Amino acid sequence: MAAAARLFRGAARGPPALAFTRALGSAPPGPVSRGARRAALAAAGTLGGLGLALGLWWRQAALAAAREDEEEKELRQRFMAPPVSGLRELRRRRRELRSRMEVLIMETQAEMCRALADLDPGASFAVDSWERKEGGGGISCVLQDGEVFEKAGVNVSVVSGFLSEEAARQMRSRGKSLKAKDGKLPFCAMGVSSVIHPKNPHVPTMHFNYRYFEIEEADGTKQWWFGGGTDLTPTYLNEEDAVHFHKTLKEACDKHDLKLYPKYKKWCDDYFYIKHRGERRGIGGIFFDDVDSPSKEEVFQFVKSCAKAVVPCYIPIVKKHCHDSFTPEEKLWQQLRRGRYVEFNLVYDRGTKFGLLTPGSRIESILMSLPLTARWEYMHNPPESSKEAEMLEVLRNPKDWVH
Repeated sequence: MAAAARLFRGAARGPPALAFTRALGSAPPGPVSRGARRAALAAAGTLGGLGLALGLWWRQAALAAAREDEEEKELRQRFMAPPVSGLRELRRRRRELRSRMEVLIMETQAEMCRALADLDPGASFAVDSWERKEGGGGISCVLQDGEVFEKAGVNVSVVSGFLSEEAARQMRSRGKSLKAKDGKLPFCAMGVSSVIHPKNPHVPTMHFNYRYFEIEEADGTKQWWFGGGTDLTPTYLNEEDAVHFHKTLKEACDKHDLKLYPKYKKWCDDYFYIKHRGERRGIGGIFFDDVDSPSKEEVFQFVKSCAKAVVPCYIPIVKKHCHDSFTPEEKLWQQLRRGRYVEFNLVYDRGTKFGLLTPGSRIESILMSLPLTARWEYMHNPPESSKEAEMLEVLRNPKDWVH
């Protein structure tokens, strides 16, 4: 090898062709010893081996680059926009849970947007990627004034930074023991959130949200938890639709633990309660928050199952009713029920409160959940035994839809 190096350095001083013919022992005639010739041949063999190794390395590097390009192309096709963390970063850290969660929420956004767009081909989603100067950003996909959907939004956010004191206080009120360092709590939060407001009063409004939260405390330990849920808010009750919706969510929960659906169904009924009205926002679904056991991987797999159930639990209901006829009176009732939806979101909803209390939040994305139109009438009460009164009875007294 030393001889090869000396020859290579010597070759560099002269013309390349002449240097290599000398190394191979076929230089112009001259007094060359047998030992020198053997050294030259050994050096040539070593250089040839190095060349083969370099060629193999370049070939492997080219194949790896091609695979990376193919993976990036596949990810771009799967998502509505480039992810907040970047395709290369997600691929580099693809085994880490935070990256897997970001991929899941990006896929869920794309799956729902494409399913909705298929039902409303005359409309299109405005895709808006945004950045948050404090850290992170998001992708908002919003469809407005379609033939089927008056407003449909599916948002992804991946944000980080320091919790505001108000947001930390809100979490401590739920039993979180958060120990700040110099008054600061570093956090990372990511999630997908959607609210769909159809035009037809016989197609229910639907909401879903799945999120992951991580906070670093003063001593460096990290608290983490998942939250989320999917719920349905019909204007008029259709029991067949209610059974389909709840049964689909129950099947997703039952893959992990038979106790989860009844637990999270009750939590949903309790959470979406409009206290000042004495009624629920809708007919429920599932809801959970602050879930940090049995393990991070097991909870992630549960969240993934729930997220994958979003399209099948809702899209068949839209297909079934989007062309139903309706009266002006039914449209009026829809507007009044939307008023209740707005009241809950602005007064009670945790996600809305957290967003409004987080510095640098994107208000347009937070308030995407509100309908384009709603109505409030003074002392409105539907007639007894009417379809509207039937709906109110279910909102005041939740039902078991799957047993």
